[in-house]
Amino acid sequence: MKTRHFSILLLLLATLLMPSVAKASDDGKEGLDIKEVIFHHLGDGYGWEVPFSHVYRIPLPVIVRAEDGKWVCFSSSRLQKIETVTGHDGKEKVEAVPQIVNVVKGDKEYNFVLAHISKHANKVVQIFPISSESDKKEFEDALATVAASDAGKDAIVDGYVEFDGQYYKEYKPLDISITKNVFALLIASVVVTLLVLGLARYYARHTDKTPRKGMGFVELLVDFLYSDTIKAALGDKTKKFAPYLLTCFFFIFVMNILGLVVIFPGGANLTGNIAVTLVLAVIAFVMINIHGSKHYWKDIFWPDVPLWLKFPLPIMQFIEIFSMFTKPAALCVRLFANMMGGHMIVITLILIIFIFAAFGAVAAGGTVVVSLLFSLFMLALDILVSFIQAYVFTLLTTIFISMSTENPHEKHEEKVEHLTLDEDGGAAAGPKTA
Repeated sequence: MKTRHFSILLLLLATLLMPSVAKASDDGKEGLDIKEVIFHHLGDGYGWEVPFSHVYRIPLPVIVRAEDGKWVCFSSSRLQKIETVTGHDGKEKVEAVPQIVNVVKGDKEYNFVLAHISKHANKVVQIFPISSESDKKEFEDALATVAASDAGKDAIVDGYVEFDGQYYKEYKPLDISITKNVFALLIASVVVTLLVLGLARYYARHTDKTPRKGMGFVELLVDFLYSDTIKAALGDKTKKFAPYLLTCFFFIFVMNILGLVVIFPGGANLTGNIAVTLVLAVIAFVMINIHGSKHYWKDIFWPDVPLWLKFPLPIMQFIEIFSMFTKPAALCVRLFANMMGGHMIVITLILIIFIFAAFGAVAAGGTVVVSLLFSLFMLALDILVSFIQAYVFTLLTTIFISMSTENPHEKHEEKVEHLTLDEDGGAAAGPKTA
């Protein structure tokens, strides 16, 4: 019965979406740019898109350092203005049109624009008018170096930006703006902090009770990671590294889950951003090597291999030093590729609806059902992948730290001491006899 109701719901949804899908496929003469749509959703931005709208955005602060060294701050809402334009079908629609932002600071004016036809596309750049004769000559020379096939109104000329049919000299300022990804990182940090402090506060108030529901799930994850993963690999060094490793897991897991939520505060593709995973990998690299034991560094610079493999040509030393960097690189690429791939698959499945809309309403309607089913399946799979990738990153980091901090001599001494105690105790360690 439930399956029948679910099928009827999908068919109704397909019927409702068919007209809008067919209309979307006819908007514009150039058709749907799949590559642009995918990377637009996966990329960063100076504003947070309002759900189900590509026009309105939640503004964020733009903070840039101008050419003269002064810092300028303004709202990202000033980069675009909302206008009503007439489309190819003769109907009016609302669009976000880029505009020049003029900021007056003291007795000087600064002009900024969100570059599109520029070397720094989709970045905020400072612009200057081409007014003097020397500037005009310099621009003409730069334009002449552009290939004939690329020259024209939309030509990308190095050092210049085209805006509203006119070229300006551009300067790429130092940009520390609070972009969508930066703000999403702050949100993820707050969520992780609230989870950890909430669990600690619960145990402070209820020393004899186990948490339930959401906090119970968090406590389950903490116990699983601490007892079965971190402690099993690090032993007596667990308390030293457990805070970092647990933070690493929950931070990645929360970022992955927030990336699957399409509305604010979710929607930012953080772990699908190579810069974010690279920073996480660099932190892991520092943790692995800064706590490395003497035995770890000895194995890198003078490993236990035949002499001809390490002298006079340092073959093994080169391999060991190279492996120091391949470990965090593998952490970075694995997390980035898996999360980026999951997002791309879901977006591509949704875009199939618009691709098949060109073949008519019947094809579009059937595609809606199939795409929605596969999209829901992929989203459910991505939830599992979000946990797996966070766990794998934490597990491998734990193993790498264990390998770098272990000291075989200490283990040997502990084993000898244990055997000595057994011998001194006689049959005390064995089963008692009558």
